[in-house]
Amino acid sequence: MAQKKSRGMGIKTSVKSGNFRPTKSGAGMTKKGVAAYRRANPGSKLKTAVTGKVKKGSKDAKRRKSFCARSAGQMKKFPKAAKNPNSRLRQARRRWKC
Repeated sequence: MAQKKSRGMGIKTSVKSGNFRPTKSGAGMTKKGVAAYRRANPGSKLKTAVTGKVKKGSKDAKRRKSFCARSAGQMKKFPKAAKNPNSRLRQARRRWKC
């Protein structure tokens, strides 16, 4: 029997599930959500947001810089979300301190 390839993340993607943070509290995934994703996708290296103070040049600082660069590209691609201060994109960038 052929194994069916599932689409998507393999976890519930609603805020109610507790896997994702509501927009008002910074959007993005919660610790619980990351754990669920890693269970559903063995070998994944997904981590939660870098929100605290970090040393310059540390791994976390590099992750933050990378996220900020990628999300800046999303801001260009989705100008409607970029203009709205309450969009998930803007809230996530605020949480990551971009």
